Amino acid sequence: MTEHTILIVEDEPEIASLLERVLHKEGMAHTVTAGSVADGYVQFKRAKPSLILLDIMLPDGEGYELCKKVREESNIPILFMSAKDDEVDKLLGLAIGGDDYITKPFSPKEVAYRVKAHLRRLGYSDVQQPLHVGPFTMDAAETSVTKEGVALDLTAKEIGLLAMFLRHPNQILSKETLFERVWGESFFGSDNTMMVHIRRLREKIEHDPSKPQHIVTVKGLGYKFVQGS
Repeated sequence: MTEHTILIVEDEPEIASLLERVLHKEGMAHTVTAGSVADGYVQFKRAKPSLILLDIMLPDGEGYELCKKVREESNIPILFMSAKDDEVDKLLGLAIGGDDYITKPFSPKEVAYRVKAHLRRLGYSDVQQPLHVGPFTMDAAETSVTKEGVALDLTAKEIGLLAMFLRHPNQILSKETLFERVWGESFFGSDNTMMVHIRRLREKIEHDPSKPQHIVTVKGLGYKFVQGS
């Protein structure tokens, strides 16, 4: 996994250094560290990491704030690290878009294994490859998409939705699943936000948005992405 960049947002240098050493030992040579919410966001924009290890208690705020900002632009895995062992904190971290919650003190090796597991779960191989599904190609970092070689002008949320569809072709994805994975929030039954984003995405990727061939509505269940050619 030497091609991945892991961003470690941790204000205790000893912990950050320990995590770096273990990740390097496990084959993830590219790590970047930050000690605050503000610096974490700067490093996220600069380094374009594949995954973030995010402490909750930081000098200038809580890691939740950074998670929300990242989720507006990216769907990379975010693993919270915290000395807080309260169930409410864990649920909050996951509800706003976190993918895992690791309680301190932790085994650094366990953290490395969890990092690898999340990268594998999203389909990353040891060397990141673009995702090719039908006429669509998405870069490994999930920041740009082309259709038949032509770049599509998509927003971060539209890319997030399309990434979910491309990773699960021909599978029905519920509105709840899409909302939780792309928005990082629980779905409360309001269709407006989802319908607007699906409509706009169809306008950009379908030949005839009124008769979609790729993003198909499955009444009462959600949406299904048909690969096509």
